[in-house]
Amino acid sequence: MNKKHRKIIEQCPVALTVSLIGNKWKLLIMRNLMMRPWRFNELQKSIGIISQKVLVDNLRAMESDGLVIRTIFPAVPPHVEYSLSELGQSMRPILTAMEKWGTEYQKKH
Repeated sequence: MNKKHRKIIEQCPVALTVSLIGNKWKLLIMRNLMMRPWRFNELQKSIGIISQKVLVDNLRAMESDGLVIRTIFPAVPPHVEYSLSELGQSMRPILTAMEKWGTEYQKKH
């Protein structure tokens, strides 16, 4: 855990969670990785209008935070896949609850 997150967790666990997955790109990455492992290009295409730099930055941050695993397969050309770590998988109930809440909200509004 980096210094920024350590300081946040001392203040509020909810703020820590938001700092880990709270931007729109991280949530969309998590949503997709809950389904299965993805290659970089297919992940980028599935998310839509996200630049390569933004996707790389978010994946690196999530990997650094222990939420994502980057696996390199020895092939020509090299094949890289991203998947949720065990810690990332532990966030499944949070994202499922967010999806359920969003669905109910859509129905009512």
